[in-house]
Amino acid sequence: MVSKHLTKELSEELIDGVDTFLFDCDGVIWRGSHVVENVINVLTTLRGKGKRILFVTNNSTNSRATYAKKFAGLGIEASPEEIFGSAYAAAYYVKHILKFPEDKRVFVCGMDGIVDELAAEGVNTCGAAEDNENLPSMNAMGTVQHDPSIGAVLFGFDLNINYKKLAKAFTYLRSDPSIHFLATNSDLTFPAGDMIYPGTGALLSALSAPLGRQPVVLGKPTQNMLDVIIDKYKLDRARTCMVGDRLDTDIEFGKLGGLKTLLVLTGVTSVEEMKSSSIQADFFIESLGRLI
Repeated sequence: MVSKHLTKELSEELIDGVDTFLFDCDGVIWRGSHVVENVINVLTTLRGKGKRILFVTNNSTNSRATYAKKFAGLGIEASPEEIFGSAYAAAYYVKHILKFPEDKRVFVCGMDGIVDELAAEGVNTCGAAEDNENLPSMNAMGTVQHDPSIGAVLFGFDLNINYKKLAKAFTYLRSDPSIHFLATNSDLTFPAGDMIYPGTGALLSALSAPLGRQPVVLGKPTQNMLDVIIDKYKLDRARTCMVGDRLDTDIEFGKLGGLKTLLVLTGVTSVEEMKSSSIQADFFIESLGRLI
């Protein structure tokens, strides 16, 4: 099936047939620090029609509370309960699915968003910002040793990724195969401004390749995140629509979960990539700002 261009008439039909919209953020709601044109009006109008709005993002750098502040700073209405990031999905998984032991710690290759969400769930962590200072020289490599208190390694996007963090994560996972290997997402690229840069998946390969082991991915398109969202908010899949800019994460996420799907072209996916992809959304539109 080829994606249908969302005309005004089809837009009205889609909105009438949906109770809940799941929106990706980067490349959909905003690009970098700029809100996509007319998006605020679209969101306000949807709320006025009684639609539930949830923001579902693979970006793990911020906690829900921090994201809420970003939304407010951009003039967008959003409460922490309406924000479902991969950092929260990972923390929920560690605490409630893995039943993580209280005497174990999660080593984090990532930023404050992950640490904050794990702390909110009562999970002990190490790594992250405390390891931002790299090893001083190759002579110091031998100082990285196994730590029996580590029960999981959780990998997310990290602007401060360095050899020290990779060496620690590698050592823990290689020394004890029973340690959980988790990742917030596996996105190979990340949109910022008018550019596209390496994403979490690109950084993650530096760890997974030498280990010969793939992590349990907790963000889109895996259904771990969607199952939690559906359970938490009691959503009807048939009347829920996933809106995103990536075919291999957002749209695949929705398709696998039995949701309606809408691709916007303000982010990672170009028209040419959309036409040639084996993954097709139900609908596509140039920008979320044109939905209404």
